[in-house]
Amino acid sequence: MVEVRTQVDALLEAVGKGGTVDSGRLAKQIGTDAKTVEGWVRRLGDILEVDYSVNILKKPTVREREAKKAPTVTVFSEPEGRLIESYAVSTDGVPTDVKILDKTGDVMRTYGVSPPKLGDGTATLLNQVVRELAVKVSTKTEEVSDPKKAGDIKAKFKEEARKTILAEIPVTEQQADILSGIALHRVYGLGELEVILGDDMIEEICINAARTPIIVYHRKHGWLKTNITIPEEKNIFDYASQIGMKVGKDITNLNPIMDARLITGDRVAASVFPISVQGNTVTIRKFARDPWTIVDFMSPEYNTVSPEIAAFLWLCIQYELSIMVAGGTASGKTSMLNSMCAFIPPGQRVISIEETREIQLPNHLSLNWLQLTTRDPNPDGHGGVSMLDLIISALRMRPDRIIVGEIRSRSEAEVLFEAMHTGHSVYSTMHADTCMHVKRRVTEPPIQIPEAELESLQVILTQYRDRMHGIRRTFEIAEVIPGTTERRLELNYLYRWRVKTDSFDSINKSTRVYNDLNLYTGMTVKEIEQDLKEKQTILEWLLENRINKMNDIGRVMTLYHTQREELLESVKAGKKGGAG
Repeated sequence: MVEVRTQVDALLEAVGKGGTVDSGRLAKQIGTDAKTVEGWVRRLGDILEVDYSVNILKKPTVREREAKKAPTVTVFSEPEGRLIESYAVSTDGVPTDVKILDKTGDVMRTYGVSPPKLGDGTATLLNQVVRELAVKVSTKTEEVSDPKKAGDIKAKFKEEARKTILAEIPVTEQQADILSGIALHRVYGLGELEVILGDDMIEEICINAARTPIIVYHRKHGWLKTNITIPEEKNIFDYASQIGMKVGKDITNLNPIMDARLITGDRVAASVFPISVQGNTVTIRKFARDPWTIVDFMSPEYNTVSPEIAAFLWLCIQYELSIMVAGGTASGKTSMLNSMCAFIPPGQRVISIEETREIQLPNHLSLNWLQLTTRDPNPDGHGGVSMLDLIISALRMRPDRIIVGEIRSRSEAEVLFEAMHTGHSVYSTMHADTCMHVKRRVTEPPIQIPEAELESLQVILTQYRDRMHGIRRTFEIAEVIPGTTERRLELNYLYRWRVKTDSFDSINKSTRVYNDLNLYTGMTVKEIEQDLKEKQTILEWLLENRINKMNDIGRVMTLYHTQREELLESVKAGKKGGAG
């Protein structure tokens, strides 16, 4: 745990021990001058007071005043248990130690965090500085809610806070960085909750009620209870209100449920008592700052997909075949869709359509990538922009690829499949457990579109989440075989995950995908299979060399389409420099 203690804390301790102490003696004790001491005492007016004697020859005295303690917003208890893992997290320069602990008798492991500990005097002085900065560095709501401006505003605030702290509090440069980060979290963030939001391993943060531990979902360890509690229901309500104000939403007794999205892309769902019986709640679904990639999914650590399957998906994406990714809640649908889209060739126009911004593409696609998100109507029912509105609009924007976050209604499905029929390459997600379930959901009520429409979709992929063991797997992949006058539309299963061996089996040879590639590219079966082997070799090379960052994979994709022979030579030679 990092501890920030300064001369101000020594001053407070000296007064506490001596009762009433003259400023001159205090100055000597802590190694400064009487004028500086008097300045600090005035700044610490909530907890100290100075008494100026009528005798001008007598130095002022300092004593503690009986002050009310500021209400605590979050409480960090000392985590206990057997250490499973530990690592450090830094959020805006604020260092935090994280420990994953297992305590005998507890049904859930503990996510223990230890943020910087401030001395009482330093903490009080920082509170004063934060209040002054909040007034001095005022910003308009529309500036904070604009992602492009928000980053600059926060950077300027942090620098201003740092300068003020160095001028007002006796700290080192390193301590000023920490305190300015804390000030930033209090003014523009969620206070001490930012230490969790800054951990890239956390996917979900759940505040279920006051006086109960905050629960988090960890990428590696699943659901964990934290050593953090919020003591009062009002504090939880204040968090929800603060989030709502930044995005123009209200949460009240008349509007007890709020869905919002932070400018970082994090999705927030909040509810207030008595709608949520146990108390006020806030649930934050974190937007991945460092998104999962296909290399992560292939790694033995996660084993979500095999290199052979990844190569097949790359083939489908490269040659503009439409894919539907299905699965249950939190099975990894969007993460898989996102990782696959890194295979899109550079220079193409991509339009993504989502309710909550989750899609992240590598830099080589960002120049011609248009991101569209839906908007809820106002309290009068006006101004709403639906998924259907955006899909229809996207078709007028000359897209090469269309990515749709999730299909739920018949109208959305009709427009989406019509887009496929008109020659657009479309990728989307849907809630369904198997490929057959996708077919049934699409062709039966309430969506119920004709099977002829579904024929425009070439590939269905389904994701599976095993909650008991905390794993996610690509469950099966099937291609859609168009119907004829003699038979209805069918599914040809290509790959399936085997639970007993935790491996991926090849079920059948492809017919639809191979036929479509032969029809539109002239590739023979032999050439297609050679292409697949080549892609699998590149993917295995990426895995061996731990090239698993989205933009690094994007650079390899650019090399593949611009300097393919040179890339293949580097891969064959096993040179990591081939990704440069």
